Amino acid sequence: MSAESGKLLNKLKIPENQIPVNEIFTSVQGEGFHHGKAAFFIRFAGCDIGCIWCDSKDAWSMEESDLMFIDDIVAQSIESKLDLVVITGGEPLIYDLSKLTNALVNQGKKIHIETSGAYPIFSKFDWLSLSPKKVHLPHQDVYHKANELKIVVNDSTDLAFAQQESEKVNADCHLFLQPQWKQLKQSLPSILEFIKINPSWRLSLQNHKFLGIK
Repeated sequence: MSAESGKLLNKLKIPENQIPVNEIFTSVQGEGFHHGKAAFFIRFAGCDIGCIWCDSKDAWSMEESDLMFIDDIVAQSIESKLDLVVITGGEPLIYDLSKLTNALVNQGKKIHIETSGAYPIFSKFDWLSLSPKKVHLPHQDVYHKANELKIVVNDSTDLAFAQQESEKVNADCHLFLQPQWKQLKQSLPSILEFIKINPSWRLSLQNHKFLGIK
């Protein structure tokens, strides 16, 4: 566990084998490379990055979350009968998730994680979706492990940021630009023009927002 995440967790004295959970639900993946796939979602609580456009601000605080035993989380994933588990947040990498991911793998689950990459990785994942934030850039090892790079575009400066971040990931990493939901009409034209000039990038939309599902 990193010194950074350790400080965060020590404040709350989280018991062993428990993790603060904001919500658990089943739905379809709404964005990125795997959009449209049915999945069991685990949204962990806790984030100290605080993006102004975050659409999951209720997951920032650990104090208002439910502490769940790892065994109970795994049991719910089994009950869902879904093979794909998506771990998100908040920022899930503030936790050492190795016990959870090992237990899920033992049940035959495929594990995807959505992260800003701000903390080191202690677990293995089948798919890592990296969404870097300017205020806290990812650790170098996270860039190398990313399967997809997803840059949320809020204004024109984010396109330059996207190009900069794409130079840090592996050549086989999938590149996505995703308009910030509340700025969709304003940012979409510039994203489309950028993709026409830079065809290695693809457009990602938050389909779950359009469909009105979680």
